Amino acid sequence: MSRKERVWYEESGNRLDPGLIEQLRKDQRNVYQATGTSEIPIIIKCRQGCRDAEKEDLFQKCNVDSHNHLDREMRIINSMKGTLTPDKIRQIKDHEAIERIYYDRPVSAYLDITDSQIGSAQVRDDHNLSGEGVTIAVLDTGVHPHDDLTTPENRIIAFHDVINGETEPYDDNGHGTHCAGDAAGNGAMSDGEYKGPAPEASIVGVKVLNGSGGGNLSNIIEGIEWCMENKEEYGIQILSLSLGSEAYESFRRDPLSLAAQEAWQAGMIVCAAAGNSGPAPSTIGTPAINPFIITVGAADDMDTVERSDDEIAEYSSRGPTIDQFVKPDIYAPGTNIVSLLSPDSTVAAERAEQIVDDHYIQMSGTSMATPICAGVIALMLEANPDLSPNDVKSILQMTGDPAFGSGWGYIDAQLAVEMAMRQAEDRQASASADGQ
Repeated sequence: MSRKERVWYEESGNRLDPGLIEQLRKDQRNVYQATGTSEIPIIIKCRQGCRDAEKEDLFQKCNVDSHNHLDREMRIINSMKGTLTPDKIRQIKDHEAIERIYYDRPVSAYLDITDSQIGSAQVRDDHNLSGEGVTIAVLDTGVHPHDDLTTPENRIIAFHDVINGETEPYDDNGHGTHCAGDAAGNGAMSDGEYKGPAPEASIVGVKVLNGSGGGNLSNIIEGIEWCMENKEEYGIQILSLSLGSEAYESFRRDPLSLAAQEAWQAGMIVCAAAGNSGPAPSTIGTPAINPFIITVGAADDMDTVERSDDEIAEYSSRGPTIDQFVKPDIYAPGTNIVSLLSPDSTVAAERAEQIVDDHYIQMSGTSMATPICAGVIALMLEANPDLSPNDVKSILQMTGDPAFGSGWGYIDAQLAVEMAMRQAEDRQASASADGQ
């Protein structure tokens, strides 16, 4: 950043996030003189306590032509989204309603032996648990109505499309369908061979990424907001986010991190992929940088049921976070995971050699580890519906196998579910004693 640019940034009261500064530089080469009609997608966070009249004035000043407009309010983070030109950003950056302006930067999408390897198959056998009655929202590229999700009954109980506004479930990319199967596929098309941890859990598909697997921060925030608004109607308890973007600043200021935290504090369990930028340190993306939510890293199970040869996958992003927090919070298998295929999708066309038995496809990434973790959580909630998000996170961390020598451990579904059951029994015993 040049001296003039630095002065301009400081005089703006740090109201422009580093991502926006970088984007202005790319578009205009000189932030200090940034003008023109090139449109930049932005998120404007309003000042806490901002009056309606101030917001309305800002809205009027921004909505002046086809290049400058605010489209939608995102109430969960007190923000508005839209597009502005560099010249308009310069004009409104000091408006009394504004706390900060963000670049609405791009976001991208980050089971054969897995089911037995993490202990979820044993949980189902020993405790008659399957995720029944628990709902997982998969915020991704959509969900194809695969037989493993619709047979013998349709477990896709709702679908919301932020990208194209469609009402029927579909997945033009294929990533989201794979993730839904990682969590809750029942193996209907494979005689039970390719089955997720929670094969009777309900799925809510929220399409926040396009057919190429991309989107923007605001798309994900809108999806999270929709889940919060419809939490009671569909019984949404778990959000699975196998996506992310580079983290430029603290979780306290990052808009996607703040949205995920709002969902967590509203009682929803949020699982987010660490990212696939390993093995370099400090590569955790947003929203996974948030210390409240559950950040999931990927393990490589070496295609064996035994855990002794497992290791952290080389691609799995490492901590610490930009705020120097230890992350990920838990690891789950993420390498060479076989799950549901969305036919005629981008993934099916680009990875034809990875298709298995016509109905499944093999993929790797923290994207796969995240819904596997979500599926285990569904078993925990079925065993003990009274668990809070903080309870779930603590149990996962306490029962994780410390196989990797640092940070938190490797997910152990059996130990996690059994601890959840013991907590339920202890609570019941305490209630009975108080009632005597």
